[in-house]
Amino acid sequence: MSPGEWMPRTVIIAPANTAEREAVKTAQRALRLPETGDMDNATKAALRGVQNLFKLPVTGVLDRATAEALDRLRPPSLRE
Repeated sequence: MSPGEWMPRTVIIAPANTAEREAVKTAQRALRLPETGDMDNATKAALRGVQNLFKLPVTGVLDRATAEALDRLRPPSLRE
């Protein structure tokens, strides 16, 4: 996974490997949370907020649809 790329192929509930931890860190960065790589309560709550905003199933887990929604929240200059 390259820096800035964080589209998980599966649902991440508790990161099991480095790639998943990096995906969670990238999500935390987009959510302006401390970048721990842990799927903690603050991260889950913030993900639920994004899911609600984008009318996605509100699960609090980082899945592909949520990652894509987070990408839409970032300014264009950060995506390039």
